[in-house]
Amino acid sequence: MRKTWLLGLAWLAAACSSDTGTTPGQPAPRSRYFALNAFLEDQAKQLNQRQPGVTKQVRLRTGGEETTQVNHLDWSKELQIFQQADITKPALRGAYTVDSTVENGLLRRRYQRRPGIEHPVRQLTVLTSGPQVVAVEAVITQDNPLVYSSKKLELHCQQGQVASYRVDGVQKLVLFDSVRYAVSSRVQ
Repeated sequence: MRKTWLLGLAWLAAACSSDTGTTPGQPAPRSRYFALNAFLEDQAKQLNQRQPGVTKQVRLRTGGEETTQVNHLDWSKELQIFQQADITKPALRGAYTVDSTVENGLLRRRYQRRPGIEHPVRQLTVLTSGPQVVAVEAVITQDNPLVYSSKKLELHCQQGQVASYRVDGVQKLVLFDSVRYAVSSRVQ
């Protein structure tokens, strides 16, 4: 009796934990959205193996610019800010419209947040040439009674590898002045 009870409990736990919504032996359904995190992980892996230098240009609060050369980076951390633009989470299924156009042989997919959807990624645009990503751009916003922030992320590739990336943003906290920032990086 005790053995049967334990066997039934194990079967119930397995049944509850393995429900993926797919038929066994069939692949999981693919998202209609660009797999940004998978792309970034692949790029970070390639860049960590190659270890190229990076020239970074930072716009300071005073309006001046500072340029620096960085020779060693952890690319997973360096590209982490772009993960904020990921829209492939199951909870976001149907939250974005998809508009595809072809311009000069390049496919441009624009994912636009639907009205009434509360998610920071307002827009994600991916430009591809065949299977290779040429550019990724995203606009991420947050607006609530305590803080307003907006940032534009741009990442450009050449021959399938990250060549440059840029982050422009503004942040305004209640009772404080707005802070504007910009960082652009070019991979050597």
